[in-house]
Amino acid sequence: MSSRNAGRSEGTPRTDRVPTACPDPDREAPCLRRSVDSGCADRQQSSRRFYNITCVIPALVLAAGRSSRMGRSKAMLPFDSADTFLGHIVRTFLAAEVDDVVVVVGHEADAVVRAFPGDLPARFVENREYDRGQLSSVLAGLSVIDRPGVEAMLLTLVDVPQVSKATVRAVLDRYRQTQARIVRPTSGSRHGHPMLIDRSLFAELRAADPATGAKPVVRAHASAAGDMETADEGAFNDIDTLEEYEQFVINRARRGAPCAGGGTDAADGDEHP
Repeated sequence: MSSRNAGRSEGTPRTDRVPTACPDPDREAPCLRRSVDSGCADRQQSSRRFYNITCVIPALVLAAGRSSRMGRSKAMLPFDSADTFLGHIVRTFLAAEVDDVVVVVGHEADAVVRAFPGDLPARFVENREYDRGQLSSVLAGLSVIDRPGVEAMLLTLVDVPQVSKATVRAVLDRYRQTQARIVRPTSGSRHGHPMLIDRSLFAELRAADPATGAKPVVRAHASAAGDMETADEGAFNDIDTLEEYEQFVINRARRGAPCAGGGTDAADGDEHP
């Protein structure tokens, strides 16, 4: 299922399971399910015309894992005095003019959805098989976003919250310039997020070995054209442990980084758990 936040009942969007039958990506009309804010089924009559004239690149944010190394949900960690990690990531994608952002939840799904900022239009899909590995969440999201008109998808992780909107836009621009099947931020030998995956690789993702995940697909199709050098450290800084999170809070306090509300982060640790 997918659900949008706008207009949600009593501030809590509904989150359902992934459909058991994966939609056929070659069908003219997408598999439309009802969302919280509007009856998507009402658009089915016009979907053929809409998707024929509109090419889109949706974003997937993977936030389904147990966060066992952190000891608490990374999606709900405060990023600053106004946003959680997840809220900040979605806000960044929207600021980069990505219109469709889908969040894959799993562990503590209801709590993650309830903690999500109510002013952001995102969709949620629940992966109840999240313990099977990251690929299961990729496929859960793919079952929602894959429809006629989709050129590619952006993919990022909830523990990489500091990427800038300029980097997101640069990834999209590199894809439009080169049509590389994989586009990713790079810095020397490092590869970061978000990563763009062309639609032509969706079938390979679905056929991938869960034991190795999406990495073999990405490595097989990475190219010099798609590797985009960037100085944005936020594209590479993943925050997996409590110690890394504490250092993140300390670094922001030292920089006096601006809060989403317009002020600066205080050194007393507004962000600290």
